[in-house]
This record gives sequence, C-alpha cells and structure tokens, in this order.
Amino acid sequence: MDLKLKFFLTVLLFSSFSLIYGQRFQPFELNSEWKEKIESMVRVQKKTDTRKKKKLLIFSLHTGYQHWSIPHTEAVMEIIAQNSGAFEITLSKDYTVFYKNKISKFDVIILNNTNSHGERRDLFWDIFNKDSSLNSQQKINKARKLENNIIQFVKKGKGLMLLHGAIVMQNNSIDFSDMTGGSFDFHPPQQELHIKLVNPNHPLVSSFDSDGFVHYDEPYFFKNAYYRYDFRPLLYIELDKIKMKRERPKDKIKYVSWIKRYGRGRVFYSSPSHNAQSYENPKLLEFLGNGLLYAAGFIDCDDTPIKKN
Repeated sequence: MDLKLKFFLTVLLFSSFSLIYGQRFQPFELNSEWKEKIESMVRVQKKTDTRKKKKLLIFSLHTGYQHWSIPHTEAVMEIIAQNSGAFEITLSKDYTVFYKNKISKFDVIILNNTNSHGERRDLFWDIFNKDSSLNSQQKINKARKLENNIIQFVKKGKGLMLLHGAIVMQNNSIDFSDMTGGSFDFHPPQQELHIKLVNPNHPLVSSFDSDGFVHYDEPYFFKNAYYRYDFRPLLYIELDKIKMKRERPKDKIKYVSWIKRYGRGRVFYSSPSHNAQSYENPKLLEFLGNGLLYAAGFIDCDDTPIKKN
C-alpha cells in the first residue's frame, strides 16, 4: 500500500476513534479482558534468548499527579517483560526498594508515571515530609540518599526506563536530569499529534512506518539537561503543529523519546503515553518492548548523543 494512502487511512481511523471518545480518551478500569487484548498483541513479539533472566523492578508509586493509566501501564510492561522471557519481575509501590541493599538486587528499573508533588518536585522528599519525627534537613538528606542510589545504580551499569510522567519524579534535581536526559517543563492540552521518527532505520523504531504515527496525547516540553542533547533521540513532534496558549518555544521540534548512556548504564525515555488506549497500538507496544530490551542490555544500537557539551 502507498505510504501516503496508508498514513491517510490511519489519520481517518484515528479521527473517527476520537469522535467516539470526544475531546480526550476517557479513563476505564483495568480488567482481564483488556489485558488479554494486550497479551494477544504482544504475543507476536520476538522472544529473547538468554540463559539467565535479569531482575526487573516495575515501580509505580506517585506522590503528585495521579495518571489514571498507571495500573494499565504497569500491566502492559509486565506483559511485555513476561513475553520476552528475559526477566524476573517485581511490582512495587514501596519506596524502600531503593535502599542500597535492595536496589542492588535488580538489573533494570521501570519508573511508571512516578510523578512528584508541588514546587519541590521530589518524590522521596514528599514521602519523608510526612514523617513528623524528622527535621527539615533529615528529610532532605534521606531523599537525596535514595535519589543517589538510583543514579549510582545506572552509572554502575544497570538499566532505567522512564515512562511518561516518570521524568517528573526528581524534577528539580540537575543530577537526576543529567541521568534521564531532561526534566519536565510543561505541556499544552492533550491533542492529536503526528509523532515522527528521527531515523526510520534505527532498530528501536523498527515497528513503526517511516511516516511515523498519529497519536493522541499531551505534548511534553522539557528543560534542564534536555538542552544539552546528551542523548540519541528516537521520536519527535513539530512545534508549529501544536495547539497551545503559552508563548511558542523557538525550537522547531521537541523530542519525545530518546535513549542514552549514563556511566556504564543505559536509559530509555518515552513520553507517549498518558492514555491507556494508546497501548492498543501493537506498534507502540513493540517500541516499548524494544526500549526495555535496550535498557536491559539485550539490544546494541546507536546511542551516541547528537550533541554533547
């Protein structure tokens, strides 16, 4: 099928779907029927040949904005990881998994919409701030220690995957931003986006058509370490197509997914998606599977930064 015709039909299908759901996708409860649908799409993904499974932590605690799709995202990544045959999986919302003696047991961590709260934007501080037995400095010190445990985890050779709002977890920390490739700045309202591929030949985006794909989501904008471009971008959006009320940034594009090396470790970030309905796209599921395998060290590919200061 001609690529332009194929893309037009995709747009038409998505527009019809949007009319059914209105201006935005509506939350729905995670159930076995939906999980079975995801499993049927993931089942065709390739298995990973490995003698020893890697230990994977999927962490889904939030203290700030609660994405309704957190349980769906957790289920999706668990299904993808199980199907690969490469992981022993732990699901957790217990912050103590980041204590040094516990985090060291894992090989890869997925941060699932781990949004922090308020102006401080520090998930660990949010947790310790509820402890009245601690003074202000003790709260800060304890929070920094857990954050540093994650940073050292990756720097020493482990893998980290951040999904959508997870980039907000330690949003004001420059050290965390250096590791992840950026921090959250703001997003215009949810809208229809044309997600494009930076390099259609890159193996991590092999599931997508070369024209990219139509996607309904929050167009995330970033700050802090983002502007160092110390990452290999995978997906982007064109800013002149974005509907927004704030002053339009001078950039012509925004990257919304990337990979990077940090120390001896690997990081994968994907802004898509805020909505669980997006996971009904098998091409996006395969992309997330590729991202997980990259973070775990099962896929070697070009992850050199486009610009490193």
